[in-house]
Amino acid sequence: MPENIYDALRASHEVQRTLCRKMLRASPKGDTRKMLCKELADELAAHAAAEERFLYVPMLMDDMGLDPSRHALSEHHKIDEAVEDLEKLDPSGDAWLTQAKALSKLVHHHLKEEEKKFFQVSGKILSDTQKTRLAAQYRKDYKRMLGTLATS
Repeated sequence: MPENIYDALRASHEVQRTLCRKMLRASPKGDTRKMLCKELADELAAHAAAEERFLYVPMLMDDMGLDPSRHALSEHHKIDEAVEDLEKLDPSGDAWLTQAKALSKLVHHHLKEEEKKFFQVSGKILSDTQKTRLAAQYRKDYKRMLGTLATS
């Protein structure tokens, strides 16, 4: 059975969950927190860009998908702002850990909501052919974005 858009997105979601856990457990000494923060920021940005293009846009074209897509886009924006706030802080400080926890909470909330609610709504709107095609498009753009972000 070919990969569908939900399989592709769940794979990235697991990467995000793992990076959040690692970031929160990382020692304040050394560069581990900073490195994991950059890796998570890149992952979140690449995922969001590709997801918005290849899941949210098709959903916005259907009346049933308007509100869920707008809500998900709003959450992406909140996550982006939380990442920016975290990147401004000293990774060895207590404020950094507090902000990292807040970011992790936002990410976990968004992923859970997306997997439990948004995927079900979009599953009623998209055909099986669309789900397969969108997975390939998502993967290609996600990899491209990760490459672009890694060099910045």
